[in-house]
Amino acid sequence: MPRLSDSMEEATIAAWLKRPGEEFRRGEPLVEVETDKATVVYEAEADGLLTEILVPEGGTAALGAPIARLAGGDDEVVEASAPAYMQAPFVERARATPVARRTALELGVGLHGVSGTGPGGRIRKLDVVRAGSTSTANGGVKGATTAVPLSPTRETIARRMTQSRSEIPTFDVTVRIDVTTILELRRDVERAPSVNDFVVKAAALTLREFPPFNSSFVDGRSEQHARVNVGIAVAAEDALLVPAVLDADRKPLAAIAAEARELAQRAKARRLTPDELSASTFTVSNLGMFDVHSFTAVINPPQVAILAVGAAQRTPVETTSGGVAFRDTALFTLSSDHRAVYGADAARFLGHLRNLLEHPLSLLL
Repeated sequence: MPRLSDSMEEATIAAWLKRPGEEFRRGEPLVEVETDKATVVYEAEADGLLTEILVPEGGTAALGAPIARLAGGDDEVVEASAPAYMQAPFVERARATPVARRTALELGVGLHGVSGTGPGGRIRKLDVVRAGSTSTANGGVKGATTAVPLSPTRETIARRMTQSRSEIPTFDVTVRIDVTTILELRRDVERAPSVNDFVVKAAALTLREFPPFNSSFVDGRSEQHARVNVGIAVAAEDALLVPAVLDADRKPLAAIAAEARELAQRAKARRLTPDELSASTFTVSNLGMFDVHSFTAVINPPQVAILAVGAAQRTPVETTSGGVAFRDTALFTLSSDHRAVYGADAARFLGHLRNLLEHPLSLLL
């Protein structure tokens, strides 16, 4: 099992792209591996022949453990004492997501015969859980209880979020920002940048003005980064992934919009690279599309801040003439690491961000 992310300790075989007995060339895709961060295609390092699969699809192996026997090329890899569960024969695989395969292995559910509810009949994790729950004992007044194991990605998220809440002295600052002009600029414009694209651009420019927020807190000290890479939180199946828009402070809004759309699509398909998932220096989490009024997000260590964006709401505002006008405003909450920045810093950060978003024409340049 090769190292495919900086934090992986084990990974799951999502799909074998070669069958036993098939030859391959250097650089040709061999296997899809689900790590704690993404599903990665591993390419052959030399020409050779796949002689035997040791870890079947849905199986998990520790970093450095054998997953197959290869012949030819520069080396021949042989492992005589592979665990018994790794020696399952290769069979034609059912159409299922990597998470569903791992869940089926852990629950002891065979995928053949499971009806998939995903696109094209693809089996999802929920389908596997439902299939496994039919054999679960009655749980008394609570009814049948089903154990739902965590995927490698969710295990990593749980560990990092626990670390964040237990180790980081977090404080939150919230401001209301008028986004009426942004909504008017987007109206009737085909494939216009989203509100979140405007936020990413404004956040990137603000980070350039307030570099302490563009930092990591490591080994008791704050490390400021030269590049401004804004992570965007994307809800994928059974995971929350944060791919980064690199150098967002230097890119035009249209480029950020196109890149963000592509990153979100590949995140949901679990086709992001480890670098794309580890490069962010600051994170924007937007739940406005779910009509969430406001929320506080959990800092993704070692980052020192995260911005939570709520939905725009019609708000009465008193005019200079004493009348009342209605504007579209949203609540922005900045959660920060008190070891790296202070309350006044956060207030100034949000003030600068508000000025950019309430005068968005400057973001179009």
